[in-house]
Amino acid sequence: MKILKVLSGIVLAIIFAFLFIHQASAQGEFITDVNVEYRVLEGGGVTVTHNFTLENTVSNLYATSYRLVLDNIEPSDVKASKEGRALRVEQAKEGSKTILTVFFDDTVVGKGKSQIFSVSFNNSGFATRTGEVWEISIPRLSEDNSFRSYSLSLIIPTSLGNEAYMSPKPDSLKQEAGLNLYKFGKESVEKTGITAGFGAFQVFSFDLSYHLENPIGKKTTTEIALPPDTALQKVYFQEITPAPKNVSIDEDGNWIAAYELEPRERVDIRAKGSVQIFATVRPFPKPTKETLANDLKETQYWQTSNPVIKDTARRLQTAKQIYDFVAKTLSYDYERVRPNVERMGAVEALNSPKNAICMEFTDLFIALARSAGIPAREVNGFAYTENPQIQPLSLVADVLHSWPEYWSDESKSWIPIDPTWASTTGGVDYFTKLDLRHFTFVVHGKDPLKPYPPGSYKLGSNPQKDVFVNFGQLPEERISHPEITVVPQRGIPFFGSKLAVNIKNPGPVALYDLQPHIYFDNKLSSKTIIEVLPPYASTKIQVVVPFSFLAKDTPNLVKIVAADKEISVPTFKNQVIIYNLIIVFVVLAAVIIFVLIRLKKINLSIIGKRYRDLLLKIRNVKKDSIPKAPPPNN
Repeated sequence: MKILKVLSGIVLAIIFAFLFIHQASAQGEFITDVNVEYRVLEGGGVTVTHNFTLENTVSNLYATSYRLVLDNIEPSDVKASKEGRALRVEQAKEGSKTILTVFFDDTVVGKGKSQIFSVSFNNSGFATRTGEVWEISIPRLSEDNSFRSYSLSLIIPTSLGNEAYMSPKPDSLKQEAGLNLYKFGKESVEKTGITAGFGAFQVFSFDLSYHLENPIGKKTTTEIALPPDTALQKVYFQEITPAPKNVSIDEDGNWIAAYELEPRERVDIRAKGSVQIFATVRPFPKPTKETLANDLKETQYWQTSNPVIKDTARRLQTAKQIYDFVAKTLSYDYERVRPNVERMGAVEALNSPKNAICMEFTDLFIALARSAGIPAREVNGFAYTENPQIQPLSLVADVLHSWPEYWSDESKSWIPIDPTWASTTGGVDYFTKLDLRHFTFVVHGKDPLKPYPPGSYKLGSNPQKDVFVNFGQLPEERISHPEITVVPQRGIPFFGSKLAVNIKNPGPVALYDLQPHIYFDNKLSSKTIIEVLPPYASTKIQVVVPFSFLAKDTPNLVKIVAADKEISVPTFKNQVIIYNLIIVFVVLAAVIIFVLIRLKKINLSIIGKRYRDLLLKIRNVKKDSIPKAPPPNN
């Protein structure tokens, strides 16, 4: 009987197991924890490894497989394993999704029991080299994920370069064995994914055209704005044809090229070159207090005194809070992206928040920042992106992008940000550090409209495309060597001569902290500091060569040294000596005559009388020499 009872119990247990313990896929009554590792290889490929822990929440179910859904990802070399054993994995395609199904080779039964396994694959689309920068783009975590916990590791070899930008900020960073290890939590990656760039700088090539015309009947001077250097970009000009008469720098740091046009003359100007955009701020001349004060003033588009603007600025206060407010308040209106669209300004942008484009995002930030006491200004330029929804129309026309900059007292520099792209990308961080794809053409601080950027100098009703920007490389010629010319100017005798010194920068880059030294016979006489000399710009210096007794302090040579160039000019020292001898002779003669007069060896009255008689004789001789007219013949 006991044996029968035992056998009956075993049979009942088996029946119970078949009735109540079921096979299930991993998307049922289970809790999933996952750590994903994105390991970027030196060649740009990426190995992605998902490490899963699949925990049973009930006792009568067990998982036989797990489905991993990849959206818009093309995996290769897919593998799955558990405790060192390879697992069978099948791959299927459903539209834009790739389904990886992992089949387990054992059964794990019981509440709280877990399957621990991994799935790995390779992909070449997560890391791409654009120009000089490696760009990393990790897709965001799907909103319908059912993970209890999720963490992401991004492993970057240091050979790819320094971190240029990264959004969002990692929870931690560790460096070891030539690798940078970034850690992210679930909240960091489920909204926007990860965008990052590695490299010291990016390089774009540019080809710009300007069309000028003088409609009046007399010679005139007109100006164009060339792309300038900033704290985050350095411009190399390959050519500017025809060359400008001169290039000056305005209050906002714009490079203004001047051209002289003859009456009714029309000129087409072409500027070609490269721009180097840096990941971090480089040493650069600081704005004056007057400039920063102007960057707090109200304009027609930056209405700082408007009550709504003032109240909003009072609530927000910091640049980051203003940036977040603008990015979340305004919505990008793709229907308004067209040439010659009417500019709304800050107040109208608040009144019509769903009709904004980059100008309104920029204007609202500037108005709020200035009202909050933060100097701010506008940048017009080219911003490169593969996203067709935020891509500037400069690819097909010459409609450029606009973004703001604010002055940071902490870093003592202008900080560029892009609230427009923060909005259109769903929250990518363009405040902490801008990407390397924003190329400044002009800066508007004092005036919200001028100078006009490249692409605005057109003639005719059907203008052609004038702005071309592409990824490029640094040019071979990257150093400017100044040209020095000297023109002697004869001054007034006995008062020293002058030299007109002209220092020109023929390009390709600007010269900074140029210090021309003036030497008199190899002895330093003076030096001048030129803070910035843009390409194709020139400046004049006047050198006065001293006049001294018997040319004692007058040099034989004047030498001018600027950077790696120098020129020597002989002076008129012999002429100075002659002038000195003449002076000595005149003085001695005067002294002798004075002494003779005092000794009454010379009678001035007699000398005067003789002088008058001499003059009278000369006049009479002239009268006698005039022919007389013949008498009239009657």
